[in-house]
Amino acid sequence: MLIQRTDTPSGQLNPLRYFNWRLMLIKTLFLACFGLLAARLIQVQIVDAEDYKQLARRQYETKLVLPAARGKVYDRNANVLVSNALFISYGADPKIVGKKVGQIAEEFSRVFGKPSSHYREQLETKKRFVWLERRVSPSFTRQIRPERLEGVVQLEEPKRLYHYGEVAGAVLGFTDIDNKGLSGIELEYDQALRGTDGYAIMQRDGLGRTKPSMDYPRVQPVNGHDVVLTIDIVYQSIAEEELRKGIELYDAERGLAIILDPRTAEILALAQRPSVDPNEYRHYDAASQKNWAITDMFEPGSLFKLVTAAAALQNKLVTPSQRFYAEDGRYEVPLRGGNVRVIRDTHKHGWLSFAEAMEQSSNIVMAKVSDLIGADRLYSCARDFGFGTPTGIDLPGEIAGKVKKPSEWSGTTLNTMSYGYEIGATPLQIACAYSVVASGGTLKRPTLLRQIISSSTGVNTRSVAEPRVVRRVVSQEVTRVLTKLFAGVVNSGTGRRTRIDGVQIAGKTGTSMKYVNGTYESGSYISSFVGYFPADDPTILCLVVLENPRTVSHYGGDTAGPIFRAIAERIINTGNAAMKTVLNRPAGERIDLNGVIPDVRNLKVDTATKLLESHGLTVHILGQGVVVVRQVPGPGQEAGLEGVVSLVTAQYSDGLNPADGLINVPDLRGFTIRRAVNRLALDNLRAAVVGSGVVVSQSPGVGTRVGDGSKVELWCEPRSDLQTGDSREIAVKRKVSHPR
Repeated sequence: MLIQRTDTPSGQLNPLRYFNWRLMLIKTLFLACFGLLAARLIQVQIVDAEDYKQLARRQYETKLVLPAARGKVYDRNANVLVSNALFISYGADPKIVGKKVGQIAEEFSRVFGKPSSHYREQLETKKRFVWLERRVSPSFTRQIRPERLEGVVQLEEPKRLYHYGEVAGAVLGFTDIDNKGLSGIELEYDQALRGTDGYAIMQRDGLGRTKPSMDYPRVQPVNGHDVVLTIDIVYQSIAEEELRKGIELYDAERGLAIILDPRTAEILALAQRPSVDPNEYRHYDAASQKNWAITDMFEPGSLFKLVTAAAALQNKLVTPSQRFYAEDGRYEVPLRGGNVRVIRDTHKHGWLSFAEAMEQSSNIVMAKVSDLIGADRLYSCARDFGFGTPTGIDLPGEIAGKVKKPSEWSGTTLNTMSYGYEIGATPLQIACAYSVVASGGTLKRPTLLRQIISSSTGVNTRSVAEPRVVRRVVSQEVTRVLTKLFAGVVNSGTGRRTRIDGVQIAGKTGTSMKYVNGTYESGSYISSFVGYFPADDPTILCLVVLENPRTVSHYGGDTAGPIFRAIAERIINTGNAAMKTVLNRPAGERIDLNGVIPDVRNLKVDTATKLLESHGLTVHILGQGVVVVRQVPGPGQEAGLEGVVSLVTAQYSDGLNPADGLINVPDLRGFTIRRAVNRLALDNLRAAVVGSGVVVSQSPGVGTRVGDGSKVELWCEPRSDLQTGDSREIAVKRKVSHPR
């Protein structure tokens, strides 16, 4: 038998053993790789499975936000102040756009007039979604076709429309591009107005096309609530117009007017000039955007004599007939260290009764009365009237003003404060303080809110039913005496220029030097007047403030006073001040309405119904239309004993052409401003009003095709002008004097 030897010479490697060693090494490496792969699979499939699922969803699923419609804002008579219109927005997925960035950028640049580099910058990003244009007119749908631009999508988004432009602009405030409130009512009631956005899950197929996912439910948006304000747009427009005229006449830097109902402290109008158009808020500076009725304070001057008189009368320290020596206009008050303080009156007077001192606004007599009152009682009375604390108005940004504690007073503070210096107050604090007297002695919290109404159910979610009384300040007897004193100011004192025949007005003039950066500016003044009427049963209180009037005079009685009178006369002529609104009357009860029927033609049926019912009228609707085309009895006529108004309705569809989405501008000539603005609101058009009275001309002209949300300029003249001249001539004059 032959035996094969497997050994090798000494020093040489055995080939068989070497092969076995390499095989084991390869096996070990394969096992290690399989072990690592198994561990990785466990990590991917089990440990990190949810993370990878989310990553995969992000690649083929998109969450599309369905924006909620922001609630509308109405005035107290159901006139729409703020609403929404659907505009078009364009977005894109840069990953799908890919190499077509240049083509899309050039297309958008051609249509919207922006540099193509602007759109390139937007698209050259790693984001999966970018906005190219937000909230543009629906007319652009004819020029941009997303189906021809791969990766571009077209969405409908609501945009806020402020129907009256600058009228009440600072009060209403405005929203940002995402419909979030930034100021005014829009910010204060943002939670109620905003609503809740919905969403839909969209899936993307291999070709980049999107379609709704069947695996996820579509969550519908919940629209925001509607807000009803205490503002009366008629009063607001009157205040804005007369304030503008007054500022121009007296060459003032700025002005403000507040109208409120002293019985409830409801704000009926809050006007300021310069103002802001919320539709174009980016074009205004911060000073124009704020409500300086609550954000700025000034020394009220003689308006503060209300507090001095109230403290003296409430504590029975003086009587209206009590006489004081007015020092012939110059009163030297000794101070510590042998110094002398000089107090002056505008006019020289000898002996004056306390009532006469109020009529002539004597600083000297008020200083002497303050010595009788003392520091603690004067300070306490000022705080009771609301000075030094916020009023609680439902607007953002209110300040507290400034009232020093008696421990901080100098040797001159008591006398100086008695006629309105060394104290800081906001205009609204002053209006609320005078409403204490007009309402019988109680301080109430002012408000701009009447109701919050659910947009889906129409049910009130919040309602301000009763006046919110803060405290009793003085007795009713004291308020009656103060009203007599203030009536004397108007009848025979410094407020004589505010008198209106047949109407008893109680009021007070105020003039103070501007205090800036620790010093009084020479020649710069704050002029003011506050009054209420009818004096025996006040329903209207109005404060007018002018900053630095430069012509005629710097005194409040000569500048702010005449503006107050112009506002009061126009309010009285509307008939609303004397109209008795009947609310919640029993069924079948006959109505006794001392007023006329408002014009509701061209209003939507629900709006017209609310407006008529707010005046205690019963509405009978004829037809199935959505717009009122005729009313019986007609506008301006007296309501019958039954108080029934029949509304003839019709469908309104003449203006809109579905083919191109444009709207025919209606003929508004001869319409009142309110009626014209409401008519434009039906088509989601905005009004820019020039002048007052009735519309005599408009631009764009009748029948012009315009996009949704376009502005229509209305040139108006008072009715008297139309009665004395040819309306066409007036229209020509208006076009010349107010070029576009």
